[in-house]
Amino acid sequence: ESLRNGDVVNEDRLNELPEDLLVHILSFLPTKSVVATSVLSKRWRHVWKMVQNLKFDSENHHTFTEDVYRLLMLHKATFIETFHLDIKNRDAALDVGILVGIAFARHVRNLVLDLDYHFYYDDAYTSIVKFPSVYCIYDNNTLETLKLKNSLLLDFPYRVCLNSLRKLHLHCVHFETQGSVGNLLSGCPCLEDLVVQQNNRFYQSEKAFTIAVPSLQRLTIEEDDYRGDDGGYVINAPSLKYLNIKGLYGIEFCLIEKAPELVEAKVSKVSDINNENIMVSLTSAKRLSLNLSHLEIKYPGDRIFHQLVYLELHTDKCKWWNLLSFMLDGSPKLQILKLINVRKHIGRKWKKPKCVPDCLLFRLETLEWTRYEWERRDEKEVATYILRNTRRLKKATFSTKAIEPEKLKKLEKRREMLDELASVGRASNSCDFVFETL
Repeated sequence: ESLRNGDVVNEDRLNELPEDLLVHILSFLPTKSVVATSVLSKRWRHVWKMVQNLKFDSENHHTFTEDVYRLLMLHKATFIETFHLDIKNRDAALDVGILVGIAFARHVRNLVLDLDYHFYYDDAYTSIVKFPSVYCIYDNNTLETLKLKNSLLLDFPYRVCLNSLRKLHLHCVHFETQGSVGNLLSGCPCLEDLVVQQNNRFYQSEKAFTIAVPSLQRLTIEEDDYRGDDGGYVINAPSLKYLNIKGLYGIEFCLIEKAPELVEAKVSKVSDINNENIMVSLTSAKRLSLNLSHLEIKYPGDRIFHQLVYLELHTDKCKWWNLLSFMLDGSPKLQILKLINVRKHIGRKWKKPKCVPDCLLFRLETLEWTRYEWERRDEKEVATYILRNTRRLKKATFSTKAIEPEKLKKLEKRREMLDELASVGRASNSCDFVFETL
């Protein structure tokens, strides 16, 4: 009986909370659970109608559209903060345009559409759903985030007017007509964050995916399939600060025309680009992560990385030593150097720079080498060169692959090799050495 009395007291306390606070608490729950609170008491009957975050998934695709439509008609909030549709079958996606139209009419601020259902690519055109672009061509001052994912077909024959849009994510969507990309991006004057993720198992209308956005600050481009065609990307973003390029295989070009404000860039798993010119546009960056496998690098000529303080370099490219030497020579302010090995043996000989780079003499403070191959002569020569010529090094970390305990001779040989490295480093500077096992 005392427990029941306690439950009553707790329920009374909950009912005494202001409605604004109850609505705020409910905004963190799944919409299905939020609506279920309407049966708790007479007061709770209408509280859910003011919740501004709405997420629906197509558990029962036979009544999905009707269920969402009915709830939207009962919804009373002056605007929708987040409207998220997660649809896993095509039948439930057929009327997505109606639901999106209601969300736009309710001044939605964050819109997420994820149509993640399987279809055969022979029937791709009839299986994907067309995004209702008509809601974007009139002045819209409320939408701030738009995330479109998977089986959506985008057609923007006219310039959109998304005046407040700051974040746009395009995950594996498809563009129907030439010019749709330009009409979409040019109509977002406040866009700051753009993600373009493509898989090329279905057609794209644009040969050159041109990203010309003066306000853009963050850009991610990722592909997950070999394209093997004559398309590519052109980037013109004078305000760009953060760039992430990943998985570009077999495209013709990736041109970065303007990015003078670039602070950080990550370029990984990029190969077989005919007219590659990425490095030339990264010279203003302060932080770089480069994994340029099987790519013929076009070096920036006499340009140097005046601002670079952090460099992460993956070593899965033939002649990667040349890229390392170039980056050391051209980065006079470099303070942190991280080298990450791959598992296969490259088999190329290290050629040390003709002159000791300024960054080793005056700036470098931290060296980290992941998967250091202590048995390879070339890697030992690189490590020895850096340790011997770095005067201000404070910490050097080498991580190596684990060795089975019963292989005592190999364990002893590795210990001797690492001790030798430490002695080289301590002879030229007083730094901490850390040896780790992966």
